[in-house]
Amino acid sequence: MAGGGKQTVGSKSSTGSKSKSTALSPNPLENSSLALVEQNQHVINAPIVSSYNDKIRPLLDAVDKLRNLMVMDEGIQLPTIVVVGDQSSGKSSVLESLAGISLPRGQGICTRVPLIMRLQHHPSLEPELSLEYNGRVDRTDEDNISEDIVKATNLIAGGGKGISNTPLTLLVKKNGVPDLTMVDLPGITRVPVHGQPENIYDQIRDMIMEYIKPEESIILNVLSASVDFTTCESIRMSQSVDKTGERTLAVVTKVDKAPEGLLEKVTADDVNIGLGYVCVRNRIGDETYEEASTIAHELFQTHHLLSKIDKSIVGIPVLAQKLIIGCAKESLRKVLLRGEFEEFSDDKRMHCTARLVEMLNQYSDDLYKCKESDPKINFLMEEIKILEEAKGIALPNFLPRNAFLVILQSKVRGISSIPIGFVDQVWSYIEDVVISVFMRHSENYYQLQLSARRAGHNLMAKMKERSVKWMMEIVEMEKLTDYTCDPEYVTEWNKLMAQQEVFMNGVNDGNRPPTVVMEGIGEIEIGVLRQYPHVLAQAFDLKMRMTAYWKVVLRRFVDCMALHLQLSVANLVNQEMEAEIVNELMGPYGGGIERMLEESPAVAVKREKLNKSIKKLRESKDVVAKIMDGIINYGD
Repeated sequence: MAGGGKQTVGSKSSTGSKSKSTALSPNPLENSSLALVEQNQHVINAPIVSSYNDKIRPLLDAVDKLRNLMVMDEGIQLPTIVVVGDQSSGKSSVLESLAGISLPRGQGICTRVPLIMRLQHHPSLEPELSLEYNGRVDRTDEDNISEDIVKATNLIAGGGKGISNTPLTLLVKKNGVPDLTMVDLPGITRVPVHGQPENIYDQIRDMIMEYIKPEESIILNVLSASVDFTTCESIRMSQSVDKTGERTLAVVTKVDKAPEGLLEKVTADDVNIGLGYVCVRNRIGDETYEEASTIAHELFQTHHLLSKIDKSIVGIPVLAQKLIIGCAKESLRKVLLRGEFEEFSDDKRMHCTARLVEMLNQYSDDLYKCKESDPKINFLMEEIKILEEAKGIALPNFLPRNAFLVILQSKVRGISSIPIGFVDQVWSYIEDVVISVFMRHSENYYQLQLSARRAGHNLMAKMKERSVKWMMEIVEMEKLTDYTCDPEYVTEWNKLMAQQEVFMNGVNDGNRPPTVVMEGIGEIEIGVLRQYPHVLAQAFDLKMRMTAYWKVVLRRFVDCMALHLQLSVANLVNQEMEAEIVNELMGPYGGGIERMLEESPAVAVKREKLNKSIKKLRESKDVVAKIMDGIINYGD
């Protein structure tokens, strides 16, 4: 990648001949069909980092759309990958490889202003490229991107070696490109060279911090394999804003120059890179992207040291995949955890945190309003029945604990379907949200939709099964033991028991009305209770204990569910989703990334029709040719 050579996208091929780039459909197989029909049109792919371009592009496009990101104060509501690194670490080369856009490269500081690259899918076959800076817009083209960036940089930061915080935006509207924003920042240097200000380090540091500080930014930390990662300035800067490393991905460049000890560096992870490492070989000299890709693949396969590095962390395709997953995780964090729903401002169903709170509130209402939670129903009759059967040779007025547990178990069994049903309901809702997001932003990629849907369904099934099992354990625990350290239980019980004397007088006095109003319970029928004077005091005590304790039980069901739900959703976004998607897209049973090249049914039908048309046209051509030959022979 980094080196003295310069490759301009769409300029010259390895043979030196100029070629005009024509935009293709996102589906490579559809392109093949079109090529059969348009036999006279020379259709090629713009040079990208490797032969994996047509596999990685759809993934970059789809997962990029899963994020609706606000970037600082620039008004860019697109996903942002911020590329940082020490000077000459290969930053621009990595960025160039990911985007397929040529950038100025060479010795010293090549990037002297924040270069914001905004890629936008464009329906027209003719790309539109422009540079925006200092209130002006300059049109450019694929042949002159690199040169025009240099010219614009000189106008912004001067013709010397100084830097400027004024951004230069490269807008690329092109058919088939992802809606993606990437920012390349100046390389970090401590020692100013001739022509640079003395405080060049401070200027670069302040600029980098401005871009990497927002939590929405994915920090792409570019490190040379030859340096000690723990001493890299870029690592120190990223750690200062991302201590856990959850939004930092490290790209190790120039691996062929310093392979010794590299395996140990990336596996030890002494600098806490949350999104992991990707090792790449830089394109050198006049190598084309295809040549560089072939050399890199061979290097990681055969080199006695580099071949030991796990293939899941080598190569630009892996880098693209990791960025995809990082972007997707951040998007779901917004919707499911942080309550940020700018992308779905008009779709209230996608305002997930609010909807989950409403569902929890309804769950709580269902528990408190069910018949098991109404203390007026058959007031004291169940307690009297249980006490009659639990009596034994023992001291009078002794309240048997077994009687309390029997009633508790009956009540818990009676409500057990409510929490289990809520678990099923809430995960069905989360599944709908996740699948909807996947489908909305991968509508142009049929196979990616299939893989995303499968991964979503599989993951939701696992999460739901885990939650149901957890809730069933909670139900069993509540049936097994009557315990709480909540002082509200004793307070509530004492408050209820304070009404016992008035209640007993009302029952024992036959001249009193057949109903009594109790605070905290309501109006209750007492006429039938007058035939159980021998057990009434015990039954009343048992009822008040259960009434006070039942509030604790219901509160635990709601609180524990809320905590479990929050943890489960966080695990879904931060851990479970990544593993499931990688397994589906890259695993041996998921069909691998190769499946992204399969045709959708609609494209397959179109392809079949085109092939039939071509066959008929060829047959017709042969028939006409024979007729014409016959006419010519007859004329002779």
